[in-house]
Amino acid sequence: MPGYDPSRLLSVSRHFHIYGELLHAEPCKVGHINETYTATYDQGGVPVRYIHQRINHEVFKDPGGLMDNLQRVTAHLRSKMAERGVRDMTRRALTLIPAQDGRSYYRSPDGEYWRTFVFIERVRTFESVESAEQAYEAGKAFGEFQHLLVDLPGGRLHDTIPHFHNTRKRFESLQKAVREDRVNRASAAKVEVEWVLAHENLCDTILRAMTSKRIPERITHNDTKFNNVMLDVATGKAMCVVDLDTVMPGCALYDFGDMVRTTTSPTLEDELDLSKVQMRMPMFKALCRGYLEAATFLNKHERALIAFAGKLITFTIGLRFLTDFLNGDTYFRVHRPNHNLDRARTQFRLVESIERQEDAMQKFADGL
Repeated sequence: MPGYDPSRLLSVSRHFHIYGELLHAEPCKVGHINETYTATYDQGGVPVRYIHQRINHEVFKDPGGLMDNLQRVTAHLRSKMAERGVRDMTRRALTLIPAQDGRSYYRSPDGEYWRTFVFIERVRTFESVESAEQAYEAGKAFGEFQHLLVDLPGGRLHDTIPHFHNTRKRFESLQKAVREDRVNRASAAKVEVEWVLAHENLCDTILRAMTSKRIPERITHNDTKFNNVMLDVATGKAMCVVDLDTVMPGCALYDFGDMVRTTTSPTLEDELDLSKVQMRMPMFKALCRGYLEAATFLNKHERALIAFAGKLITFTIGLRFLTDFLNGDTYFRVHRPNHNLDRARTQFRLVESIERQEDAMQKFADGL
């Protein structure tokens, strides 16, 4: 992230429909991709906070399409919640602040894309799950998110990152990275590359089911890390699903699989002590129960691959981390040497733990 430049942020802020004086702002160290700031304004003597965020248009090649998706999705979520009589709406769904020209974003003269959200107060996020109750809340929140978007009107959403969870293409990208070895790192990842090649059979199970239409395309979040659910600080209940840049057409199972990856292990995704990495069945049961209570739209073919989805997406994310390591850390932010390699190792260890428990996981899901 570039150094914080108050004059730059002040200039950006003036292009949004925000009343009051900008008092101060500070960078937020959240996420791998975008540049994010919390900004506090004086509005009639009351401090009010907003989020200003610069979209990384190197990662998201079509920021306009991304923002079209985000605007449609957030408006529909609020509409559905209003139908249900949900209160506290600006804490339950992201609220975009329009730019002065009426668009959902501001494009600066130098080509930067900025957007602004209402800051959601009295919530917090966690990097790793701390209780079965939290896992249940996460599962229910993402299941409800998918459910509310089943009837989104209008045309198909934009693919903000094409083939995002296509494991076969991710596998092929890894093979290419190994062949090219641009930054001479293949030897350092030899063990991990061999492990991946031995698990190639995971790649196509869900892709084939989607091609045959047994599993339908749905509107999905595609980045269902546990820290993308905001929990109320007082009640611990899920309030809002955030980080909607990758909301697009996809597979509901991919969302559930990433929940398994990020909520069932007691460690962060870059844990160095691999002996701590494990899929904990009590967390899976709570997560699965919450998700399936909300995701009542799933068909029998989707439900039959619930446990497999956790294994597949953990494998896929590991592929992405390993590929980025081999390519010189060009996608994910890194904070130490070999950071992406460490992340990949953690994912692969979790895959092994899921494999050992997969039958029991699916049996539990089948019984719900």
